[in-house]
Amino acid sequence: MSSLRAHGVCFAFSDAVPLLTDVEFHLSPGWTGLVGANGAGKSTLLRLLSGELQPTEGHFQHEPRAPLLRLCPQSVEALSPEISAFAEAWDAVSRRVLGQLGLDPGALERWPTLSPGERKRWQIGAALASEPTVLLLDEPTNHLDAEARGWLISALRRFRGIGVVVSHDRMVLEELTTATLRVHAGEARLWPGAYSAAQQCWEAEREGQLAARQQAQEHHRRLQRQLDQTRREQQAASAMTSTGRRMRNKYDSDARGLGATTLASWAEARLGHQVGVLRRETERAAEAIGEFQVDKTVGRSVFVDYVRSPNPWLFTLEKVAPRAGDVELMEPVTLSVGRESRIRIEGPNGAGKTTLLRALLAHSRVPLDRVLYLPQDVGVEETTAALKQVRALPPEQRGRVLSLVAALGVDPERLMASEQPSPGETRKLLIAQGLGQHAWALVLDEPTNHLDLPSIERLEATLRDYPGALLLVTHDTHFARRCTTERWLVSGGALQVSAD
Repeated sequence: MSSLRAHGVCFAFSDAVPLLTDVEFHLSPGWTGLVGANGAGKSTLLRLLSGELQPTEGHFQHEPRAPLLRLCPQSVEALSPEISAFAEAWDAVSRRVLGQLGLDPGALERWPTLSPGERKRWQIGAALASEPTVLLLDEPTNHLDAEARGWLISALRRFRGIGVVVSHDRMVLEELTTATLRVHAGEARLWPGAYSAAQQCWEAEREGQLAARQQAQEHHRRLQRQLDQTRREQQAASAMTSTGRRMRNKYDSDARGLGATTLASWAEARLGHQVGVLRRETERAAEAIGEFQVDKTVGRSVFVDYVRSPNPWLFTLEKVAPRAGDVELMEPVTLSVGRESRIRIEGPNGAGKTTLLRALLAHSRVPLDRVLYLPQDVGVEETTAALKQVRALPPEQRGRVLSLVAALGVDPERLMASEQPSPGETRKLLIAQGLGQHAWALVLDEPTNHLDLPSIERLEATLRDYPGALLLVTHDTHFARRCTTERWLVSGGALQVSAD
């Protein structure tokens, strides 16, 4: 049976601080999810597994010793020879994979016009058809709609080698993987189970560590109080000894005076010894506490003084047919969005979900400066404008926004000092801006793009607490269902509305 082991693997770029330290794990056939925050080292570990990078210490052990490895990076730009050969092959495996992924070999003639999702399916299909020993996937469901995601998961389940998948799509992780490799704080640790089961394990371990730390803190405080009390007693004994030497009168016998002074000196020495012992114990107790990073969360206090829209209806469409240019994407619809509505819009790629959002915004019944619209892609100008707006906010509003930025996993000071934040940081800033300024509605088009799993979970918790209206387009079904209560399905030029 094939296997992949990491033995004491460490990695650092040049002389920098190690990104990974003493990594140990054993992977067997089946799918393992590779998860962690942005910058934790997931992509680096994937490149190490592929052989593109070499460990600075330690090594990987493969069985068989000369495995066939395939790495599918996030982006697929060029039409590779492997994809062309896959499309032209007539062997049973290639034909089966083509069918499973819904791929048409004739489509390669228009490769430059294929969507990112279509290119992704071709990339993974070519890798599967080569029947590798180890298959490494980086965000395989990016840009895929629900139907294409289903095809992909079905095809990947038939893979019998060792698979490692980096994904922020929890549905993929839950349906495909049986183990989870978590990269965190310079370590890569293997946990049993898919993402949710593994997360419960590491969170339970963290809760245990927190409880132990709290006990250590209480022990340290108790020793500190004892040390302070003993020091006061030592100072009192020292004062008595000094006073006894100064206050002896002519009627004291030498023996009696000497005895009292000796007793006081003994008490002072005993207490001095106790102070030394307690001081050492207190120092050891302080060291036992160690460091512990407490996760920032969004408190409900940021919404305490939230004032709802005076208008109960924020957006309405009366027999409007959403269009993309001159093309009518769906039949005329009549819709309304209330000030507390929580709606997710679903449907295949190209069905008109984004077009419907824009139609609703165009028919807004409230000022658009009280609405946050987050498009799929945010340009440089929008990012710069958002930074300027936040810097110019009144102190109370700016404080709320920056608290939300921190809770979403970004250092506020570094972000405010940045000239050009990353795409993920920009999305968090814009969402925090809308929440912190108490927008009446959030209209979010693929808000989880460029976010890692921890950030998605923080955003999910924040949106659940948000008291205003929410309109959401996302391919992350798990995320959408946790934040919304109503579903609009756009498909085949029609719209279906249903409640959860």
